[in-house]
This record gives sequence, structure tokens and C-alpha cells, in this order.
Amino acid sequence: MSRIGRTPITIPAGVEITIDENNKVVVKGPKGTLERTIVPQIKIERNGDVLNVTRPNDEKQTRSLHGLSRTLVYNMVVGVTEGFSKTLEVNGVGYRAAKEGNKLVLNVGYSHQIDLEDTEDITTEVPNPNTIIVKGIDKQKVGQFAAEIRGVRPPEPYKGKGIKYVDEVIRRKEGKTGAK
Repeated sequence: MSRIGRTPITIPAGVEITIDENNKVVVKGPKGTLERTIVPQIKIERNGDVLNVTRPNDEKQTRSLHGLSRTLVYNMVVGVTEGFSKTLEVNGVGYRAAKEGNKLVLNVGYSHQIDLEDTEDITTEVPNPNTIIVKGIDKQKVGQFAAEIRGVRPPEPYKGKGIKYVDEVIRRKEGKTGAK
């Protein structure tokens, strides 16, 4: 049995979870509300303040969905209580980020500025011109928006210029040599 799928999910105080008959899970917490439909083969049962995710058989399909379903529900619970964030770093001479209202303005070496607008559930912060913080309650949307920001100017391997995640390591390459 899946080790991840077997682990119970404890429900913190202040979080409401409702499970419909067609496996639609709605999680309400202090930061907002998330909902997701889990595949019908996986059963979600509530016992007091603990959620258990079980599977009916050991077919390959249900085994692969077991741990995934548990992790999706767990991420919903964490999202409405703590939220998720990703931090990006802007490297390069003259490269900078700024916040104008609900828009993120990036100057990253193009002839024009790049404007990215915050959505209703994703917010961005710019504590200094070289750091961008993406925050939200849905882990998938936070990661997607951070990837879109990084995609504006991905880091290049020769000088390391571009937008990268803070914990990302850029493998540097050596430039051309002048050997004759």
C-alpha cells in the first residue's frame, strides 16, 4: 500500500471540510476556500479531526491515484491555513522588478517592460528590486504563475543573467577561449 496514501491528514482548528457523494472535496479555512473533485475510485473518510484516504483494490491505476489524491487534499488543507509562496531572484545589470498597483513590472533587458497582472487568488510582492515573492492558497496556481514569471527571461548559463528561483542552481558554462 502507498506510504503517502496511508498517512492520515489531521484537520487543524478553524478548517471545515465537506465531502460530497461524488468525491467533491471543499475545504474552507481562514485564508479562503478551495474545492477539487477526486477520482471516484478513491474513498475519503472523515473520522473526527482526521481524514483517511483509501483505495478499494490494488490495480495499477488506483495505486497510482492513491498517493496523489491524498497529497492533493493535504495541499488544500495547508493552502487554506498557511498558504504557499515561491521566491524568485532577478539577476543582471539593469534588470529589476517593481510593483505598480496590482501589476508586476519587469525590466529584464528587452526594449519594453513586461507587465504581469495579479489574479484574484495570486498576489506578488517585491521587497527589493531583485526579489519577487509569489503568494497564494493554491499550490498549483502559485507554481504556474512563478513559472510564467521565470519564463519571461530564463537564466542563461554563461553570465547567469535572468530570473531564477532562489533555491535554483544555475550550471555555469565556460565561454569561448582564444586558442589558435
